[in-house]
Amino acid sequence: MSPFDSLDAFLIYSSGVFCSPLAIFIQIQGYLICLILAVGWAFAAYVRSREIRQMKDSMKGGNSFAFLSHDINDLEHSNQVNLPRVTVVMPLKGFGEHNLHNWRTQITSLYGGPLEFHFVVESMDDPAYHALNRLLADFKDDVDAKIIVAGLSTTCSQKIHNQLIGVERMHKDSKYVLFLDDDVRLHPGSIGALTAEMEKNPEIFIQTGYPLDLPSGSLGSYCIYEYHMFSSALFDGVCYWWQNIFPLGRVHDGKYQLLPFRTMHADDFRNNRHEVVSDLRDGGYSDDMTLAAIAGAHKRLITSPPVAVFPHPLASDLSFSRYWNYLRKQTFVLESYTTKVNWIMNRALFSSHCYLSWGFVAPYLMAVVHLAAAIRIYSLGHSLGDTAHTSRGLTLAGCLAICTFIELLSMWNLTRIEVQLCNMLSPEALPLSLASYNWCLVFVAMLVDNFLYPISAFRSHFSQSINWSGIRYHLKDGKISKIDRSKDKGPKYTDLGGKRLYGKRGVHPNSSIFGSWSTNLTQWRQPRKFDV
Repeated sequence: MSPFDSLDAFLIYSSGVFCSPLAIFIQIQGYLICLILAVGWAFAAYVRSREIRQMKDSMKGGNSFAFLSHDINDLEHSNQVNLPRVTVVMPLKGFGEHNLHNWRTQITSLYGGPLEFHFVVESMDDPAYHALNRLLADFKDDVDAKIIVAGLSTTCSQKIHNQLIGVERMHKDSKYVLFLDDDVRLHPGSIGALTAEMEKNPEIFIQTGYPLDLPSGSLGSYCIYEYHMFSSALFDGVCYWWQNIFPLGRVHDGKYQLLPFRTMHADDFRNNRHEVVSDLRDGGYSDDMTLAAIAGAHKRLITSPPVAVFPHPLASDLSFSRYWNYLRKQTFVLESYTTKVNWIMNRALFSSHCYLSWGFVAPYLMAVVHLAAAIRIYSLGHSLGDTAHTSRGLTLAGCLAICTFIELLSMWNLTRIEVQLCNMLSPEALPLSLASYNWCLVFVAMLVDNFLYPISAFRSHFSQSINWSGIRYHLKDGKISKIDRSKDKGPKYTDLGGKRLYGKRGVHPNSSIFGSWSTNLTQWRQPRKFDV
């Protein structure tokens, strides 16, 4: 009679199968994915740390305002009066726990040139309208800001509609327009730094920035953090490395997500250059994808300066279901396109991201089987050498553990440097702390997010519809073909910021079992969240 029962035999057999040449290839591929991520984050960390060193050197040289400019002469009145006019356009939807603080950091910029803010809402019934009115009343003599009611969109997403209405109302002398989401916090010198980069290189089509997610403690919030770390900082680091190690003279940053911060030339919108207004207005769902497609089609430059990292506090009650809806929106953007070439690029991104996501997760499933088989063999008093594949499986699992440690260390280092950079760029704010991050949950989030991404992508592909902030959009041939609005059927709160969407106070939707489990899990060694 076999010394192993049926379950033990299954584990031993599975461990042997996972030591076949094909399985070993899949596991080695997973190791390479981990190491490539680690290298990308390492280069991004190098870019940020170099900026920190430059700021420190400037402060040692007597420049107490290095967080505004490395060269203190740039802050002279004679230089400030010649700065170009900038219009900040911020589409709003709902009101949540972090909005007031975020808005204050945005309107209290220390930019020395003419500056105006356009806060654009769908209607006066939006909770953001009245909250913003009260805030702006405190700054009415100090800030050029107005609230614009855009009305309902009919041919594009509500966000794009609000952005275009804001652009239409911008000052005739505005040289640059800054599109800003209301869930990030600006540094006092952010607008000035981005404007200076645009002035240095007029060929820049878009300047984008990255969020530094501040997880609230739930598994969903850590999944958001991990997703943004992959889709933003990694590409920034790799693209910067490519530009500096292999200078090409003209570089187009090919990332498919431009994130919640964009500076562009105002004349591109006034003159509808490259059909930028038409493509956005006529069926546009994602401003990110549309603008990235235009940049790619016309070989225009997209850049991101090292200082463009902005604190992004996530809602304290961010449930797993809200994370899932956010992921659905992110994968859904791959279903929108403007040209045939754009469609091909989206399909390539769809396929490669799904393949790499499950290619990342598969080695961990195999490692669990290897470890379980080894534990069962040892617990039954047998030598690990009794089975031909057990020792090899443990070796493979050990290699995965090493690669995972290197990956998490690189992610930790980049986050540490970005926290330090944000603290230096906003010396007046309460300091951010790396101690609030739970790295056990970061690891779990990496597995969960990469496992769910292909599922979300396939669901988006076959559904061709999505609910975004209470509005359901239907796509046809990559464009919005139908818009449904129903307060009763849609969510009452936004996904990341937990913003209340409607004026009448509702009740929070019930959290999923995963959301409840993750909230309880994070109580283990999770410090009290800093007040941000």
